[in-house]
Amino acid sequence: MLSDAGVVLTAAERDGIEVVDYGLGNLEAVGTEIVVYVNDDRYCAKELVLFGDQTCPEHRHPPFEDHAGVESYPGKRETFRCRAGEVYLYVEADDSEETPREEWAVQPPMRDEYYTAGKEIHLEPGEQYTIPPDTRHWFKAGEAGAVISEFSSPSYDEKDVFTDPKIDRIAGSY
Repeated sequence: MLSDAGVVLTAAERDGIEVVDYGLGNLEAVGTEIVVYVNDDRYCAKELVLFGDQTCPEHRHPPFEDHAGVESYPGKRETFRCRAGEVYLYVEADDSEETPREEWAVQPPMRDEYYTAGKEIHLEPGEQYTIPPDTRHWFKAGEAGAVISEFSSPSYDEKDVFTDPKIDRIAGSY
């Protein structure tokens, strides 16, 4: 899918693709395939791959004190840019911006009570959306899957907070 989207990877990047099933054991429905180009104390750049109808579950990137307790981190701000396919992004919003659940273009694959962010954003190739820090969001690929470039402030996956308490982001990676 990356190659079809015109994304060229080095051998090391291909070998380092992270496959995440979030500890749910149903990669076909819930999962993300991730290539990390850079993730340091200044910024992060990744490619996210979602297979057809695959979902990244609802989560947020909260603020926290750094490991030394000296500085605070406001949470990850991220921009998703659709490179191929289509992606349905759902973000937390005030009631006036929420899309009624019955009008969502796609539905959560399972455990739907843990999908609460409801402002629907449909992204096609070349379109992008920026998610503020500490904002609940989830996303799902269209039938043909999606390739999404992510540009963000530093990423601390171990600090992500998932709405579904069953999810384990770190243990669910291989």
